[in-house]
Amino acid sequence: MAALSSARRIVVKIGSALLVDRDSGELRAGWLHSLANDVAWLKASGTDVVLVSSGSIALGRGVLGLPRADLPLEQSQAAAAVGQIRLARAYEEALAPHRITTAQVLVTLEDSENRRRYLNSRATLETLLSLGAVPIVNENDTIATDEIRYGDNDRLAAQVAVTVGADALILLSDVDGFYSANPALDPDAKRFERIEVITPEIESMAGDGVSGLSKGGMITKLLAAKMATAASCAMAITEGSPLNPLKTLEEGAPCTWFTAQGDPQAARKRWIAAMKTRGVLTIDEGAARALMSGKSLLPAGVRHVEGDFGRGDPLAILGPDGRKLGQGLSRYTADEARAIQGRQSQEIEATLGYPGRAALIHRDDMAL
Repeated sequence: MAALSSARRIVVKIGSALLVDRDSGELRAGWLHSLANDVAWLKASGTDVVLVSSGSIALGRGVLGLPRADLPLEQSQAAAAVGQIRLARAYEEALAPHRITTAQVLVTLEDSENRRRYLNSRATLETLLSLGAVPIVNENDTIATDEIRYGDNDRLAAQVAVTVGADALILLSDVDGFYSANPALDPDAKRFERIEVITPEIESMAGDGVSGLSKGGMITKLLAAKMATAASCAMAITEGSPLNPLKTLEEGAPCTWFTAQGDPQAARKRWIAAMKTRGVLTIDEGAARALMSGKSLLPAGVRHVEGDFGRGDPLAILGPDGRKLGQGLSRYTADEARAIQGRQSQEIEATLGYPGRAALIHRDDMAL
C-alpha cells in the first residue's frame, strides 16, 4: 500500500474503546490530541480525511449515571443524545489548534439505501471536504432503531468510504490485523500482511462474529473489507491504541491491508453506467463540449426533458444530434428539471421558489 500521505482521501474508523476509558468513562484526551496531530499531518499533505467515530453512548452513559451493561434501546438513545454533544465538542477542541474545522454528520442505514438520501449525504460530505473541513460521522443512535441501523461502525465506515470515493479505509482496532485464528486463544495464529482476495477460506478464519478482542469481531471487518475493496478502496486493520496511530501505521506498524480492486472513481462511473435510466435529457452543443471537458451539466444547457423521474434517478444524456453521450444521476425531479431547463443557475431559486443545486447532474455522478 502506498503511503497514507500520498492518498487523495482517507476514512478512519475509531472505536469507543480508543476514545473512552473503560474504567472511568472519561475521554482519553491525550490519545485524541495525538490523533488530531495525525489528521493535521495528513491534511497538510493534501489528503482529505473523514473520521467515523463511535463514543457517544459511552460518553453519555457516564453523564447520566447509567450502568456499563447493555442498555435498553431508550436508554441507549438517551445516552447517545447526551454523548453526541460531548463527542463533537471533543473533536472540535482537539482539531481547533490546527486551524481545522470539524463538522458532525449523523446517518442511519436508510441514508445509504435510499438513493435520494444517499446523494444528499454524498453532496454534503463532498462540500465539507471541498471547504477543508473534517467530517465526524456517526450512526444517529438517538433515532435509529434495529431495522434502520448499521449495527457496527466497521460497515458504516466502509459505506462512508464508498460514498466519498476514498482511496483508503483505516479501521483502528484493538488487534493489529487479520489473523488465521484468534491470537488470544491460539499461539500459532498467523497475521496476514496483505489479503488480495477474500476467499471462503479467509472468511472461515473470522470465527463466529465475536473475536474476543472487539465488539464487532472480525466478521464485520471482513464485510467492511468486501464493501470497500469492491469499490476500489484499500482497507487496513491496525491497532489503534498507540499514540499517533496513523503516523505509526505510516511508519510500518503491524497491520493487514486488503487490496483495492481498481480505481474508486472508475468503479463509481462503471456503477452509474450500468444503471437502467429513468429519463432522458437532451442538451445543446455548448453543454456537450462542457461535459467532454469534465464539467457538470447545468440547467442552462438542457433543451428537452423526457420521463418521470425523481432525485437520484439515472438519466440518459443526449447531444443535440440525438447521440447518447452518457448518463448520470439527477439532482432534481422531472418536474423540477422541466421548470429550470435552459435557465441560468442563479435563476433556480426564483423559478422553483427554493434554493437548488447549481448542477442538474454533477460531474462526479456522471459516466460518459
